[in-house]
Amino acid sequence: MTLRSVVIGCGHSLPERVLTNAELSTMVDTSDEWIIERTGIRRRHIAAKEETTSVLATRAARAALASAGLSGPDIDLIIVATATPDYTFPAVATQVQAALGSHTGAAFDMQAVCSGFVYALTTADKFLAAGAARRALVIGAETFSRILDWTDRTTCVLFGDGAGAVVLEARRGDGELTDRGVLSTHLRADGRHLDKLFVDGGPSATATTGHLRMEGKEVFRHAVTCLAETIEETFRLTGVTADQIDWFVPHQANRRIIDATARKLGIDASRVVVTVEDHGNTSAASIPLALATACADGRIKPGQLVLIEAMGGGFTWGSALIRW
Repeated sequence: MTLRSVVIGCGHSLPERVLTNAELSTMVDTSDEWIIERTGIRRRHIAAKEETTSVLATRAARAALASAGLSGPDIDLIIVATATPDYTFPAVATQVQAALGSHTGAAFDMQAVCSGFVYALTTADKFLAAGAARRALVIGAETFSRILDWTDRTTCVLFGDGAGAVVLEARRGDGELTDRGVLSTHLRADGRHLDKLFVDGGPSATATTGHLRMEGKEVFRHAVTCLAETIEETFRLTGVTADQIDWFVPHQANRRIIDATARKLGIDASRVVVTVEDHGNTSAASIPLALATACADGRIKPGQLVLIEAMGGGFTWGSALIRW
C-alpha cells in the first residue's frame, strides 16, 4: 500500500473587471486581430486595487474547500504559488491560513513563476505521500497586472489576474497507475536563461517592484522543446501513452505554444483544455484556473488521467500526471 495525494476539491476566483483586446487597442499600438493571431487571447481579468493576490487566493481556496465539503481547520498544509505576493513578507499562504481559520500545520509560498503551481503540487504531494500532512490546499494566485509595463505591447497584452486552488487528501492506494491521485511529477530548471523572461526589479537588486520583460521568440522556442521532453519522460517512466491521456491541461501562456506542444506529443486537440482566450496568461494561476473550469463544466471526471505542465521564468518547467 502507498499514500496517494488525491484531488478532492477544486475552485477558482477571477476579478470582476474584464479587459478586452478592443479596450487594449486604445491604450497601446495593437489590435484585436493582432493579439488573437499571435496569442489566442481575447480578454483577461484585471484586479481592482483591493483585490490583492491574497484576496484572490482566499476566494479560490474557499471555493475549493466548498467543493470538497471541508472548512479551513480541516487543512494542515497550505502552499501558494505566486510571483506577485502582497508583501515581500509575510507569505501569502499565511494570510490565506488566517482568513480560513486554519491554524495548524505549515503555510508557505513557492516562487517558480508560471511553473509555480506544478512545483507547489509536487511539494504538497511529497508531504502527503510521506505522511507529514493529511490534507493540503495548493493555490496558484497572481496579480500580474501590477508588474506590467502598460506601454509595452509585447507583454501587456498577454497577462491577466486570477487564482485557482485544489484540495489534496492523503489516501491509500495500491501503488499502481489505476490509483487515484498524483501518479508522477517531474520538475526542471535552467538558470542560464534569466534574461529571456524576468522582472527588472526587486527588493535586493533595485528596491523597486520593476516590470516584466520577455524575449517572446526565445521563450516560445524553449517552451515547446523543454515541455515536450519532460512529458515524454513521464510517458517513458510510467508507461502511459499519449492516447491514454483523457485531458491535457497545459499552462495557458499562448495558444500557439499550447497547440505546438500538443502536436509534438501526439495529443488530440479535442482533449486539450484551453482557457487562455478568456483569462490570458495568469502565470501560476493558469493551470488551477483551467482545472477548475474543466471540472465545473463536467469535462474532467473522477478516474480520468489528467496531464498538467508549465514553463516559467528562470527557466523553470515541470509536469504532473494525476488520476482525478
